[in-house]
Amino acid sequence: QVQLVESGGGLVQAGGSLRLSCVASGDTFSDYAMGWFRQAPGKEREFLAAITRTGSASTYADSVKGRFTISRDNAKNTVYLQMNSLNPEDTALYYCAASVNIQSVTASRLAAWGQGTQVTVSS
Repeated sequence: QVQLVESGGGLVQAGGSLRLSCVASGDTFSDYAMGWFRQAPGKEREFLAAITRTGSASTYADSVKGRFTISRDNAKNTVYLQMNSLNPEDTALYYCAASVNIQSVTASRLAAWGQGTQVTVSS
């Protein structure tokens, strides 16, 4: 079973950028498609982005398309989420997740979750 640990969250002003990282251990990272989700207080968990096992393809939620970019480095067992043009509505706990393929990630059929990293965007 893969274990996931996120980092890179913090406080940023509106219009700013952050890059989140998620390091995997305990299993073969390249066997998993990866994704990012977020959950704000009082709201349901929201899918953001997913990437295939090789990194050859990715998909995004409409809410972040054009602002966020998912990428991965299989040599470093790490998936990233570059977030640009942040606004206060992006404030949430951000999670990375793993699954067998990209379709399963987008459908929230997940093999593993991280603990999350908090992102707070001030106006």
